[in-house]
Amino acid sequence: MVFLDESGLLLAPLVRRTWSPRGKTPLFYQQGVYRQKVSIIGVLTVSPKRRRVGLYFSLIAELNVDAYWLVAFLTAMARHLRGPVILIWDRLNAHRSSVVGRFFERHPRFHVEFLPAYAPELNPVETVWSYLKLNPLANFAPSDVRHLTSVATRHTRRLQRRGDLIRRFLDSCPLSF
Repeated sequence: MVFLDESGLLLAPLVRRTWSPRGKTPLFYQQGVYRQKVSIIGVLTVSPKRRRVGLYFSLIAELNVDAYWLVAFLTAMARHLRGPVILIWDRLNAHRSSVVGRFFERHPRFHVEFLPAYAPELNPVETVWSYLKLNPLANFAPSDVRHLTSVATRHTRRLQRRGDLIRRFLDSCPLSF
């Protein structure tokens, strides 16, 4: 079983908590253009016997998620996963495009299930993005989009090695699998 989702990381930092001496307004400096972003695709995997969990991801700067990037990501992911794959994802337009549909015609071992519309609480990958934004990337003001990409990659790779935390993301989902 595979949960897939996308997110974006902006150059403007998410200020979670800060401090300053009493009577002094805290200042948080940021360089660069705040509209620059890094898009990320991520997949949480669960083995058929529920023993192994995993996280796969792909980052790209200054582009939105589109069908071609999705197909390239799914093709790379398919090389790592054996047997039939149940793919659970939201109703993003790119997920329902003809390009993605042709990918599934060529790869019959993939079976797709869509989450209900406007139900991010059912997708545990959303919890991964929340964790990244609210924990390791909170209060982080990158100097440019390359810096944001490298730091986000480093923290997501670190998260890949945390099977216990990945399992908790899956357990936070009200779906049973």
